[in-house]
This record gives sequence, structure tokens and C-alpha cells, in this order.
Amino acid sequence: MNVIGAVCIILATTWAGFEWAKRLQERPKQLRQLKVALQSLEAEIVYGLTPIYEASINLSKQMKAPLSLFFEEVAGRLYTGRCTVQEAWEESLEIIKKHTAFQKGEIEILKQFGATLGRHDRDHQQKQIRLTIVHLEREEKEAEDIQRRYENMVKSLGVLVGLLIVILLI
Repeated sequence: MNVIGAVCIILATTWAGFEWAKRLQERPKQLRQLKVALQSLEAEIVYGLTPIYEASINLSKQMKAPLSLFFEEVAGRLYTGRCTVQEAWEESLEIIKKHTAFQKGEIEILKQFGATLGRHDRDHQQKQIRLTIVHLEREEKEAEDIQRRYENMVKSLGVLVGLLIVILLI
């Protein structure tokens, strides 16, 4: 019976370590997807002259979850007409942030971008999108660095913590 308990503890902590490592892997990937989404948004707004509501619908169809859910939320909130673009963006961001691996820095960058969305002419909007992409590239490099440094350590830490707990309980 003790052996089964020890194996369960080691499996649980190992699983936790691998889940943590998975989150480290997801952040750079989601940041790359977000940059692609913003580049598509730029094309829709600047070159296609598409309203933000329609651009959000198009992006929700092009992107994978969780970003597709974000743009669905934005489109849904804009469809009702009860809020501004900035409010729709921020409310959708609050809902979706728990489903992403984004950290405080990325959320703040997106909030700042949402504050400018739909308020300016196409040229200024294009500059804001490109500025946001530059900021996200910086965050992506940082996320890749963190992943490279800590991914294997976190996996090993999960196993080692499990072994420590088992040793302390014996």
C-alpha cells in the first residue's frame, strides 16, 4: 500500500512539473499567434477597410483557440452595440486571459492597444498595430529565453519534489 501511495505522489508531482513546463511552452507560441492576428487585423483595417466588428469575426475564424475565442468575444460585444471598441476589447481580454499563457506584460500591452483601437485614422492605427507587434516581439523573446532556461528544470523539479515527499513520509 505504501508503494502505491509513493508512486501516486511521484506521478502527481511529475505531472504538475510537466504542466508547468507546458505553460512555459505555450506562452511564446501564443505570442507568435497574437502577432499574426494583429498583422491580419492591420491588413483588414488598413488595406481592406473592414470595420473592426467584421475584422474580429474574420480573425476568430482564422485563429486557433484561445485567440479565436478572444476575437469572438470582441465581435459579440461589438454586435450588441452596448459598448465601445475599447470596452469590448478590455472586457474580452479579461475573460480570455485565464485561458492563455499571457502574463501581466502582454495583457498590459494589449490593454494599451485596445485603448487606441478604432479611435484614429488608418495610418495612425497602422502605426499603433506595428508598435504593439514590436512590444510583443520583445515579450516573445523574453518568453523564449525563460522557456529555454527553465523548461527542463521545472520537469525535473516535479519528479524531485515527488521523491522528496516520499522520502519524508517514509
